[in-house]
Amino acid sequence: MAIAAQVSSKDTIVLHGKTYKRPTRPTVVVCIDGFDPTYLEQGIADGTLPNMASWVQNGFHAPAKVSMPSFTNPNNVSIITGVPTAVHGIAGNYFLDRATGNEVMVLDDSLLRGSTILAELAAQGVRVAAITAKDKLRRIIDHGLTSDCICFSTEKAADAELKQWLGRTQRPDQYSGDLSLCVLDAGIKILEAGRADLFYLTLSDFVQHKHAPGTPEANAFMQGVDARLGRLVELGATVAATGDHGMSDKSTADGSPNALFVEDALASKFGLSPGSIRVICPITDPFVKHHGALGGFVRVHILDERLRSKAPAMVEYLRGLPAVEAALLKEDAARELEMPVDREGDFVVVSNKNFVVGGRAAEHDLSSLGGHRLRSHGGFSEQEVPLIMSVPVVEEDTTRDRQWRNFSIFDLILNHRQ
Repeated sequence: MAIAAQVSSKDTIVLHGKTYKRPTRPTVVVCIDGFDPTYLEQGIADGTLPNMASWVQNGFHAPAKVSMPSFTNPNNVSIITGVPTAVHGIAGNYFLDRATGNEVMVLDDSLLRGSTILAELAAQGVRVAAITAKDKLRRIIDHGLTSDCICFSTEKAADAELKQWLGRTQRPDQYSGDLSLCVLDAGIKILEAGRADLFYLTLSDFVQHKHAPGTPEANAFMQGVDARLGRLVELGATVAATGDHGMSDKSTADGSPNALFVEDALASKFGLSPGSIRVICPITDPFVKHHGALGGFVRVHILDERLRSKAPAMVEYLRGLPAVEAALLKEDAARELEMPVDREGDFVVVSNKNFVVGGRAAEHDLSSLGGHRLRSHGGFSEQEVPLIMSVPVVEEDTTRDRQWRNFSIFDLILNHRQ
């Protein structure tokens, strides 16, 4: 369970057993959704990301591991709480409520356990600006923020906000890279106006789902991100960036999705009747057009109690399939992957890098991919992301050989920057 926040002084806060210093200058944390390391590597090699290249060379750069499952909601919440999903409790975008039998979209902070770094610093008088691309995240990140904080999404921003901050007459399309660039533009405007001390800016992965590193579309988007990161630094901010997950190609040579439909496979193998099990795809969210609700991780719930004893056999069968990297019973999954055991299925399935796993073929609409190769995330192969900062760290034994996590970013920028 979450450890209660404890304020140790006006200059620090303590949350989940970790201490964070109050920012002494404008401080910006950016979550680049779908920030696979290959986007950074390709951009630096091509000379198209000068600001991020400078950070890698002269600031701070390390590989970091994200929380499992490697999806948007779990990792954004991990970033703003500084802990894995086992502590804060939000382990997907979508889940089965075993008490009611209903499938539920995570659209607010009702499942959050404990507080956030943003909320605790805001309570100490730090002016926080939290801007998201996706409104589903805004309603989580807004948790505990005081009335003088700024928090909105570019997906649902009011026309007045867009006109005030950006001079725009309409919201960007939710299926566009501009949705993310608008987040950064808003952060820049707020920083220029001196309206906040601590910023959390979190983007959308629409471009990364559609376009591989090095393609014209990906290059244009990443250049737009890089230019805006540079502008934040020009304005006097210390800036750090990481990702909520990576991204992998999940298609066959002919461009078809490389998918295993777990519920169909188990029904066929074990002769299961309809409704006896239910596969939940935690990647499911209002932006399903990105990926057809297919990702690298699913939870399997056994609804027919008479079948519960067959769970080990089902897991063993799935482990032998080419699409599957791991299949773990509930307790093993929670322990090994740092997830909340009380919110797990009876077992979980993690796909191999170039595969996705889903529920039933009939419930996944892949026509929405629009002819693009399927690119998605959720498994172990999308756990590595960059962790970069515009300034170096103070050289300490605690940072030199550290195994970084993406949710260490607030510790990095508040406690270890030069």
